[in-house]
Amino acid sequence: EVQLQASGGGLVQAGGSLRLSCAASGFTFDDYAIGWFRQAPGKEREGVSCFSSRDGGTYYADSVKGRFTMSSDNAKNTVYLQMNSLKPEDTAEYYCATGSPHYINYECPPKGMDYWGEGTQVTVSS
Repeated sequence: EVQLQASGGGLVQAGGSLRLSCAASGFTFDDYAIGWFRQAPGKEREGVSCFSSRDGGTYYADSVKGRFTMSSDNAKNTVYLQMNSLKPEDTAEYYCATGSPHYINYECPPKGMDYWGEGTQVTVSS
């Protein structure tokens, strides 16, 4: 059974940084995508960053390019999201998820993600 556990959220002032972690277990896929998604109150869930095993690419939403970096430590089965220069509009519940890379095309739609971890709240104060 695939399990994902996100952590690292918190309250930070605008311009600050946070690093989110997502520990994965039961993960044995050869063809997969894994990524970070967020949902703010009253808004739809959106993709922030994702990795596709099909092309080895890591993709970012335009709103976070140059500020967020996704990385992984395969030995620890953990993916990270380093978030710098945070803005109040980055405030949201952040989730990690994994699933099919079929729908990834230079962006990260939540569609196709089959397994979701519990979210971690990120709040950026102005």
